[in-house]
Amino acid sequence: MKYNKLATVICSAALSLLTLTGCEGGDLFSINAPDWLSSKADSIAAEKAKNQGDDVIEGMEEDVYTIGATDYSTGWWAQFSKYYQIKDGEKWIAQFNLNINPNATNTYKNFAMIITNDEDRGAGDYKEYGAIRFDNQPSGNSEWGEYIDRSLVTSDLTFETDTDTGVDKLGGKVTLTVDRTSGGLVVTMTNGVVTKVYNQTSSLTNLNADASNKTIRAFLVPEGSYISFLGSTVEPIGGFTTKEDKQPLSMELTGVPSEVLVGTELAEAMAKVTAVVTFEQGVTKNVTADQLIFQAIPNMDDLGQKTLVVMYNKTFKGELCVSPVVAVKKFDVVKELSAFTQTVVVPTPHVLGATDNSSGFWSAHTNNIKVAPKETKVVSFTNYSSCENNWNNFVIVLNDASTTKEYAVVRADNFGWGDGYAAAKNSGGQSDWDTWRAAMNGAKVTAYITNNGDGTANIKAVMIGNDGNEYVQEYTGINTVNPDDMYFRLTIDGCHLVFDNELGAADNSSGFWTAHSPNVHIPSHTVCTINFTNYTSGASNWNNFVVVLNAKDVTKEYAVVRADNYGWGDGYAACTPSGGQTDWGAWLAAMNGAKVKLTIANNGDGTASIKAVMHGTDNNEYVQNYIGINTIDPDNLYFRLTVDGCHMVFE
Repeated sequence: MKYNKLATVICSAALSLLTLTGCEGGDLFSINAPDWLSSKADSIAAEKAKNQGDDVIEGMEEDVYTIGATDYSTGWWAQFSKYYQIKDGEKWIAQFNLNINPNATNTYKNFAMIITNDEDRGAGDYKEYGAIRFDNQPSGNSEWGEYIDRSLVTSDLTFETDTDTGVDKLGGKVTLTVDRTSGGLVVTMTNGVVTKVYNQTSSLTNLNADASNKTIRAFLVPEGSYISFLGSTVEPIGGFTTKEDKQPLSMELTGVPSEVLVGTELAEAMAKVTAVVTFEQGVTKNVTADQLIFQAIPNMDDLGQKTLVVMYNKTFKGELCVSPVVAVKKFDVVKELSAFTQTVVVPTPHVLGATDNSSGFWSAHTNNIKVAPKETKVVSFTNYSSCENNWNNFVIVLNDASTTKEYAVVRADNFGWGDGYAAAKNSGGQSDWDTWRAAMNGAKVTAYITNNGDGTANIKAVMIGNDGNEYVQEYTGINTVNPDDMYFRLTIDGCHLVFDNELGAADNSSGFWTAHSPNVHIPSHTVCTINFTNYTSGASNWNNFVVVLNAKDVTKEYAVVRADNYGWGDGYAACTPSGGQTDWGAWLAAMNGAKVKLTIANNGDGTASIKAVMHGTDNNEYVQNYIGINTIDPDNLYFRLTVDGCHMVFE
């Protein structure tokens, strides 16, 4: 649907008046026309100009949707607009209402435009040119990025600090123009009161892998504000959204607890559930529990697994829809919530076996690592194999402290032995053993060794082969285990293992997001601990460890948090950061060599919490918490670490 044009509205109004008055068209707007009629036409034009701007923008299409919570609670990097592609030599114009919080006290509580090479923020080749925010603060952070030159910015309104008054002047109807028609990049943001211009006459560096593709992508990010999009001259990825009401098509749930205590009412148990409802034309809306209809089958009175049926019966505008959408999840009613701990460890030695894969079976072992009752130990390594036989890969041994009593020995290839192995249930095995065997030479492996605390144990290995495919082998219910005396170690057979204990370049030169630790699963009602030493370049507060909470598919991020009381992501906005330091200079200096104990809790109710205890080189203890990160799928929570001008050594 075309964006309504000013001329069309005036013409329609004039024709309507002509019919009502019985006048003959030639004299309608002549100098002899009645004064009231001329005034009426002028008022129509004035009202339209006020609401849409004086200029009719050719090619503008309706694109009506909202980015950010209307209560102004959206944090930085929590919600994003659609992606708009601007080809070399072309121009993009967008219009939207920018809603500024009346109580805002910071100049950055408006919006920023991010320019990238790709519409997938999780893609391996994703790169950002940089960001341009509507406020202008030369001494602050109103523009950033390697390919954005701040000296090219001019604005009608300049702030000296981010607490200056005047952020309210940035609100209202904004026209955003990204112009590449002259070979460079000209970005104009204006609401008729404030105009900010970025004028780069030189050509943009092409960050696309395909040198012939010079298209850039742009999207908007609000912070403490919200954007009511109106129109665009470029069709976004996913298509335009019109004003017409839309029927719901599907629904995705988050925050469904995996366990509920017996005696809890269904409404109470599901109070934190939210849903993302997808409507016609691909429009989505976040829906809270009070707008959803819940039913548990069978009922909540008895222990055991239940099927949760959730229904939403409204259109995009909140009217009753033609066909409700339904989503289904499983949960358990239990007497007592599970409470497992999980610890990430790095065995020694860091290289196990001869690097030419000549080491024979049982010829080398890692150290013996204790697994306490209701604890899981997590170990990650790279497996290198001779590929001659299925068994020429890693082997995991469960034993007592003396290593003389073996509970079970299990291999990567769906086979094992030992007193406790006979009762174990094997799951995994591969449909194509030849493909699997070849993929295991250089496979990235994350193994989970669990002491259930009841005389049984589980082992799970997730193997990402050199072909990029995921292979899983699991052994559950290994018995005859003494829960107070259970250890594990790894050994080899025609293979060798490398346990990486460092992340990032040792000289702290690794840039942001350039290196990641393995993706570690944190089950519901589990607290995961990882210990490491943090080293920093000391250039800025953010040049320290970064924690990423995501789904198994790392492109779905719940939250990204830093060591220095800052973060972003869909789930970050709801969390309560606590910590922060009274003396940031002292803290930053103490972080070069700081001993860090990081704990991540999957609360099982759609929320997660992160706590970092940092023992600085000055012998002081520093703490940083992020409590209540939401939008978590408790059955699909993983974490990984990344770097930014720092490196980590894991213990």
